[in-house]
Amino acid sequence: MRILTFMLIAISGLSLSSPATAQQEPPYWASIDEPEARMRTGPSTEYPTMWIYKREKLPVKVLARYKSWRKVEDHEGTQGWMHARLLSAARTGLVLATSGKPVAMRASASSKAKIAWLAEPGVVGSLTQCEKNWCLFDVTGRQGYISMTDVWGDEPLK
Repeated sequence: MRILTFMLIAISGLSLSSPATAQQEPPYWASIDEPEARMRTGPSTEYPTMWIYKREKLPVKVLARYKSWRKVEDHEGTQGWMHARLLSAARTGLVLATSGKPVAMRASASSKAKIAWLAEPGVVGSLTQCEKNWCLFDVTGRQGYISMTDVWGDEPLK
């Protein structure tokens, strides 16, 4: 009986160690979790590399799964395959260049709130507390609220 209990605990512990991105059903948001990540034309290292991303925490949209591979889309609409170990479930966002100017990060979730700081297009940060068209955006500890229209990686999926 003790052996059976131990085996059940060990097996359940193994399932907890798998990446969070492996458990979700597409579509969902993920982010690149390595300093270098290859996007391939198909779900295997046998397929050629399309792009090499050198931007850790860059948000991607996961569209499909095949074994340990994920079909992803970047902010420019480019689609390809990345190995699941290159991805994290951490929600991140990319400041868009809709106006070509820096985007205001507000002190609270309102267009009338004080500007806390400005973020250049292309800046990547963590996204939390997304509701009512605003998300809390954090770049290495510097926080502010960003309008959902100014960031890629925040829209509801499914």
